[in-house]
Amino acid sequence: MGVFRQAANAITRFMYGRNGVDALNRALLWVYVLVCLIRAIAAAGLRSRIGAAVCDVALWLLMLLIFFRMFSKNLYKRRQENQKWMNWWWGIKSRGAGARARHADKEHRYFTCKQCKTICRVPVGKGKIIITCPKCGAQIHGKT
Repeated sequence: MGVFRQAANAITRFMYGRNGVDALNRALLWVYVLVCLIRAIAAAGLRSRIGAAVCDVALWLLMLLIFFRMFSKNLYKRRQENQKWMNWWWGIKSRGAGARARHADKEHRYFTCKQCKTICRVPVGKGKIIITCPKCGAQIHGKT
């Protein structure tokens, strides 16, 4: 067994029962990289010592948070945090995909209910119409 295989086995044994890297940690790492870029711009381009110091503190806090989550043995809490992040991120992604699909649909016009934010689809070319929201019953006045 080679040295590298022994090292890999040792790391695997150490990480057993720990959280490791999940989607929230990857997102925090991307925030870390973004703050590094902002710090480089603040330090070099703007020559702002205060901005660089604030970025340094943010970088240290982010690094500690990433390592804490990665090496944590409280899997239940870390999985809950990751699930909340995934639900929020999936909502953002699906809203963007839905908006692109609605924009590409030229045969329908979409109206949003002001009360419950439900999106209602109506065929184009019907003129002035009154739409009753299927969810809350509110009336939406619009022109297709």
